[in-house]
Amino acid sequence: MAKIFVAGFPLDIQEIELVQLIAIYGEVATIKIVRDKKTHKCKGYAFLEMASLEAAKSVITALNGTKMGKRELIVKLAEETPAEDSSELNTVIQPIYQKVAIRTGPAKMKRPRKVS
Repeated sequence: MAKIFVAGFPLDIQEIELVQLIAIYGEVATIKIVRDKKTHKCKGYAFLEMASLEAAKSVITALNGTKMGKRELIVKLAEETPAEDSSELNTVIQPIYQKVAIRTGPAKMKRPRKVS
């Protein structure tokens, strides 16, 4: 599987329309058109997972730079963000946690209030 980034398509396009355009060049496994969380309007880009790297390269070669309406399509391999190494994250969080714990000290226990 290979993930591709697609931008430059009309903002009113539906997932099925984009899949139909891209499926000509290779099998599409998944699609995610990125939308605004509040308005649900398209932000103008999408991520598609292609069945193979060859299919992804075929789509990129065929569609990158082509005009769609007044806009030009940008199609490229998606860049994966590296996952944080948990041990690296712990080296940052642990000293902060210790500083907070030292400053505040143990939690003081309050006596329960009487309910009438």
